[in-house]
Amino acid sequence: MQSEESGRVFEELPVAEALRVMIVPTVMSQLIVLMYNMADTFFVGRTGNPYMVASTSLVLPVFNMTLCLAGLAGVGGGALVSRLLGRGMTEEASKVSSFSIYLALAVAALFSLLVLVFLDPLLSALGASGNTMEYSRQYALCVIVAGGIPNVLSNVLSNLIRSVGRSKEAGRGIMFGGLLNIVLDPIFMFLIMPDGYEVLGAGIATCLSSCMTCVYFFAVMFRIRKNSVVSFRFAGMPLMKSVSAIFSVGIPSAVATLLFDLDYVVIDRLMSGYSDFALAAIGVVLKVERLPLNIGVGICQGMMPLVAYCFSSGNRKRMDRAIGLSLRTGLVAAAVSIVFYELFARQLIMLFIKDETTIAMATVFLRIRVLATPLMFSSFFTVYLFQAFGMGRKSLLLGIMRWLVFNIPMLFILDCLVGMYGLVLSQIVADTLTVIFSIHTYRRFKPCAASPVVS
Repeated sequence: MQSEESGRVFEELPVAEALRVMIVPTVMSQLIVLMYNMADTFFVGRTGNPYMVASTSLVLPVFNMTLCLAGLAGVGGGALVSRLLGRGMTEEASKVSSFSIYLALAVAALFSLLVLVFLDPLLSALGASGNTMEYSRQYALCVIVAGGIPNVLSNVLSNLIRSVGRSKEAGRGIMFGGLLNIVLDPIFMFLIMPDGYEVLGAGIATCLSSCMTCVYFFAVMFRIRKNSVVSFRFAGMPLMKSVSAIFSVGIPSAVATLLFDLDYVVIDRLMSGYSDFALAAIGVVLKVERLPLNIGVGICQGMMPLVAYCFSSGNRKRMDRAIGLSLRTGLVAAAVSIVFYELFARQLIMLFIKDETTIAMATVFLRIRVLATPLMFSSFFTVYLFQAFGMGRKSLLLGIMRWLVFNIPMLFILDCLVGMYGLVLSQIVADTLTVIFSIHTYRRFKPCAASPVVS
């Protein structure tokens, strides 16, 4: 059942060419995701209303929690599918794929229901004020309650399709959804919805884009169904050790994403204590700074299926070359991004907000936080490697150390010692400690040979 395409990419192409085939579509899709994530902030910023900008920033961490759910089924299931294909276990890979899809549907539906029931207390806990509560409620109902299931399912299907070597199809789906959202945003915000409902219009556009992305992936799965292990057809319950392997990698991935969002929640909460303008400024920065982060994620996502396949098939030399080339590519991209942001920080911020107070704050915030970019890439690159190896506990350890031991405590410490700008400096300090710990962990636990495909 394994397609000729996946065998050619994982086994036959030179490493550099295989990485290009896998990484370029994924990086491109991540750049479109970045544009689509920033589109709402960009168009909401056209209103000149900092409360609207702050409201979308408040909802962002909860919206990103849907990626936790996608990581649970998509990253865990996708990494295992690649390792199973490396061992020639196509029937079990098919079972893992269908199980991951239905797992994603169940957890996404439950999450959307819980957000609907507890929406107002949740927004209050995130720091919504009387000026931002109604805008935040409108946005959350669209992008999380109504759009949660299609958003989760799209990301899971993208991971599964990429896991069998079809990176182009996976990337095109994400790009399609992102571009559609960019087109729909101004239509709903400024043409269809009346004045004062721009945030609601942005939310409706995002929800519709997620739904149409799902439709795209359904069409892809229908087209490749005869030559792929990825299918909606329930192929039977996978082995318990396979289910365990899905969760052993998926749970750490979900936890890491959850803690990443928790870090954003803490930043927003602490920054809201200074002013709504400071909250709007950090909200813009947290989106603008994602350019190198999304490029890095695209490199890692494209690399992971190839590394997982080579690791499982025992091709250590090919695996090491893929890891080294991917790491160097990510670090070069991070270095270029530092130069770019330092030169054009103010101009980039002005694309999203016109308020001079917010612009001044955000420009300084961005120039400080971008210095941590190579450290951030190195940190999550190691996490992706352990996920590719099927070593969920190690990736969980790295995630917990990064967020619960280093990043989040450092926010509180530097907030007390330095104040508002301490919240911005915390990223550099915490990620320096994270990289030191990650290097130590990788050197200690790096596998010397292929281990069992599930563990």
